[in-house]
Amino acid sequence: MRTNVAAGIRVLALSPAGDRVVTAGLGHGEHPEVVIGRFGWSVLAPRSAELGPDGALELTYAVSPLTGPPPAARGATRRDADVTPEEVGEPHQRVGAYAVVHGVSGVLLTQFNSQTAIPGNWGLPGGGLDELEPPVEGVHREVWEETGQRIVLGRLVTVQSQHWVGRAPTGVVEDFHAIRIVYEATCPVPTEIVIHDVGGTTSAARWVSPDELGELSMTASWRDLAELYRSARPPG
Repeated sequence: MRTNVAAGIRVLALSPAGDRVVTAGLGHGEHPEVVIGRFGWSVLAPRSAELGPDGALELTYAVSPLTGPPPAARGATRRDADVTPEEVGEPHQRVGAYAVVHGVSGVLLTQFNSQTAIPGNWGLPGGGLDELEPPVEGVHREVWEETGQRIVLGRLVTVQSQHWVGRAPTGVVEDFHAIRIVYEATCPVPTEIVIHDVGGTTSAARWVSPDELGELSMTASWRDLAELYRSARPPG
């Protein structure tokens, strides 16, 4: 399987008493909440996303005892329209780190270019981790590369896990598993927007006011993120 985290991904869970109650690997296409549910626990909130001593990515959650049925495991949630049922995708798992960055002018967004499957759409600054790169370092690097801004990270907001079969811009059909680690952040001293990652997937970046958010074409992953709209309000 193609992946940018060669040592794998582990899901850890901490009980209300602070005891580790789950340590399990995250397989291709799996959602951390489903893995934790198998052990009889329900996710309260993500706590951290860090590299372990062996280089594996460790996703840690606060949990409580499960009171209902566990979340059901699902296969790929969708298949792109141009991919026939007979086509089998190459497994590809990609971990990325992103930030909901807010400042006095609104929220910082980036626009995808034609190298992606969603050119023209807007989303959060961020992207795939480099080999053995901690997520916190990765999100600082990505925000600077895509926007030229220096940020101060806040809490870990969510870890998204999305699984689908689609055709990459290269034409290759992929069985794609995206894991997105999302932080809140502020930009205390905004500077001129500069895209340093020349040749990357970003065509534009800008500060977007709260009133403009509903007018932009955004990917579903970010459009439904509640923190995006809360963070769009100016600090204070």
